[in-house]
Amino acid sequence: MSFAPVTYRAVEVDGIRTFYRETGPPGAPVVLLPHGYPSSSFQFRNLMPALGDRWRLIAPDLPGFGYTRADAGRFAYTFDAYADFLRHFVDVLGLTRYVIYLQDYGSQFGLRLAMGAPERVAALVIQNGDIYEDQHGPKYAPLKEMWADPNPQALAAVAENVSEDGFRDEFLGEVPDEIAERISPDLWTLSWAQVGRPPGPENLVRLLADQRTTVEWFPRQQAYLREHRPPTLIVWGPHDGYMPEGAARAYLRDLPDAELHLLDGGGHWLLETHLHEVVPLLRNFLDRVHHR
Repeated sequence: MSFAPVTYRAVEVDGIRTFYRETGPPGAPVVLLPHGYPSSSFQFRNLMPALGDRWRLIAPDLPGFGYTRADAGRFAYTFDAYADFLRHFVDVLGLTRYVIYLQDYGSQFGLRLAMGAPERVAALVIQNGDIYEDQHGPKYAPLKEMWADPNPQALAAVAENVSEDGFRDEFLGEVPDEIAERISPDLWTLSWAQVGRPPGPENLVRLLADQRTTVEWFPRQQAYLREHRPPTLIVWGPHDGYMPEGAARAYLRDLPDAELHLLDGGGHWLLETHLHEVVPLLRNFLDRVHHR
């Protein structure tokens, strides 16, 4: 396996200059990589060159994250707005067939993309992105309190975590200490440097508050999986306070043929700690998908 060079590009989407990373041959099968909170396309920096010899991987920075800037007057900072934006990004790049990598918030945006055009979806890769409310972990508790009653006090409590220390906690999570040592401080330092200037934190609090709307989508997303049964690989870090092991196994209710791998010691940011295990699983899966 050779490592492919990654290019760094920008395109205008809905009037917003959108940064994205790309690697792989132009005509190769596409793997779309929408990122999670509070990261950016940076989270895929190591995965992309490891797969770019045979696949075309594309990872955008969504508005307000990474190198894609957008004030609240131009972008709404809601899950609906991000889902629309990802769809428009795909259309601007002329992508008509793709595997979608679903992780964290990116799983919501990516699933809505899949639901809007099921014929374009070659397969799904699901990594710590949940759609089963009954399997939510304990770290959802303060968010759910805010969703139930988004008063100023509840918003302020959640806003305290929109900080460099809060980002650090998001990335280190609940993984064992010996695994946490593999997680680079670049993740939270860079993420905060990019979004920490006003009005960035305010925009992110607005997005966190809007997360309550995602629960309404869960039944529809589950129905999409049952109806269309896209080939699916589930790779999961079970040491995750938001999305524990049960959140991964729940997908088998609607995708009984999915391939499930629980990677021991892994957490929410599996590509930081278990890339050496994820890459061969992905290569084997993508080989099978595209041969089929």
